[in-house]
Amino acid sequence: MSAAPEVPAPWHRVLTLLADVSLFIGTRAVWTQAAGHRLVVAAVISVCYASILVCGVLALVVRRPRSLARLDACVLATAVTLVLCAWVMNHRGGDEGVLTAQAARELVAGHAVYGRPWPWLFHQPGVALTPTFDGGYDLTYGYPPLAPLLTAPLLWLGHGGTPATAMTTGALVCGAVLLWRLLPVPWRPAAAMTCLGFGFLPTYARLGYPAILALALLVPVVVRWPRLGRGGRLGPAGVARAACLGLACAAQQLPWFVAPFLLAGIYAVRRGELGGRAAAGVLLRVTGTAALAWLLVDAYFVVHEPRAWLTGVALPLTQGAVLHGQGLVDVSLYLTGGSDRLVWYSRASLLLLVALLALLVLFVRRLGPAATVLPWCAFYLATRSQDGYYLMMTPLWLAAALTAPAAEFATAWQPRPRLLSGPHRRPARCAAVALLVLPALVSGAVAATGTPPLRMRITAARWAAPSTVTRLTLRVTNRAGTALTPHFMLTTGQGMSRYWSPVRGPATIPAHATVRIELRAPGGRFVLPHRHHGIRLRAFTAAPQTLSSSYVHLTPPATAGAGDRGRHPLSPPPTPA
Repeated sequence: MSAAPEVPAPWHRVLTLLADVSLFIGTRAVWTQAAGHRLVVAAVISVCYASILVCGVLALVVRRPRSLARLDACVLATAVTLVLCAWVMNHRGGDEGVLTAQAARELVAGHAVYGRPWPWLFHQPGVALTPTFDGGYDLTYGYPPLAPLLTAPLLWLGHGGTPATAMTTGALVCGAVLLWRLLPVPWRPAAAMTCLGFGFLPTYARLGYPAILALALLVPVVVRWPRLGRGGRLGPAGVARAACLGLACAAQQLPWFVAPFLLAGIYAVRRGELGGRAAAGVLLRVTGTAALAWLLVDAYFVVHEPRAWLTGVALPLTQGAVLHGQGLVDVSLYLTGGSDRLVWYSRASLLLLVALLALLVLFVRRLGPAATVLPWCAFYLATRSQDGYYLMMTPLWLAAALTAPAAEFATAWQPRPRLLSGPHRRPARCAAVALLVLPALVSGAVAATGTPPLRMRITAARWAAPSTVTRLTLRVTNRAGTALTPHFMLTTGQGMSRYWSPVRGPATIPAHATVRIELRAPGGRFVLPHRHHGIRLRAFTAAPQTLSSSYVHLTPPATAGAGDRGRHPLSPPPTPA
């Protein structure tokens, strides 16, 4: 009696279909853009639409696993084609891209890369400024040097951030293909869907984010990472993976946060297999190889501009950028009038990162599969908790879920102090978790419950048109016990804007003093948004780091005309939220 023919697993069909459907996301917008003036690109996208439809049909009707695996390759090829078409249409890049491209140009010209402001870059459309607490902006390159080194050979592609976006888009495509190849065959559609299908990672690549390069370098590191150094030997493949970890750290700062978790997990697994001394040897070889790869990339800059290089690569941690993101900082940004204890957000983030690393060491058999996710939880409490820090590394979550399951950590070594190994170990372990996480939670609560140190009120405005303000006069009271030097801006919706320049009034407000300050709008004018959009007056101070916010109403004078440049007194704004 002949055996029944093998058929694809239903969940494999569903994964292939989901990966195929995910390619629709964002494709119409690119096609619409291309249809106006790049007909070849529009035609290619139309062919991709046909491919998506055909693949959708075949995903439901093919009868052999091998045929479905080939169909997965077709879905991946379609995804890559769409990503390249989107890059052709949108390749100028954002602030990260133009900074990386400019750093590459300076490197090729033999000039210093770090510590040099390039303000002209931020006059280009779509290039955002990063305001800092001291009233300035971050105008320098603040990432490790691998991205400019890889961008330098692509400078012939054009001006602006185009070379950098080509590099990051190419890195994303290579990382997606590599992840697709390294995953088990039935799970490969998940790689195409996570890396290329939803559209958010290609968007970051087209903006020129160096973190995309770091992601691509981390893919071979994370796939089956608990097996690194198995048997006490690295081998050529293990050496290459350790070198990729060092190169990722030389591309962007995000790998700095995940590397300790991976190294701690590798040590725990190898110690459970080989013992303490052999595990320490494996860890030393992995760390040494990664450090050597990192040093080879950075060596030129360490020798030629050591102080500027050190300041530059640490800049995201020390620049003092103002609050931004989708984390706990939203309490101070949007739900209250600010806080005079903003530094506690940074402390809470650091404390949570240390606590999560300690928990991984203590409970690696349970938490080991989540080692690639745990580091990003700390960013939820940071002052810069933007979603990019979470989602740009999500393919690593997939790689760990499919190639580093709990079974890989079943025999891993876990330190067991007497308090955690007694007969009542469950309550003791729960108490240990609470004690480790509690300092971070308390610090976050301290930051979120702070009070705004300044009370602000707009007393007059100067109008250039019925909907355009050129100057504001403020009455500001410092309720804090120390002198403060505030910097003011008006914001609408989420995010920050440019600072208003002081025209009259003291720069520093003494403790418990009330002063009048006149400000000039950035660029000479501020256009009022739609009446349904709230306007917030914000004041940042650097020492200490504080935020004071209040809603304001800017109502044009009834008789204001296009040429009216008079001053108009305003009624008091409503109480801050």
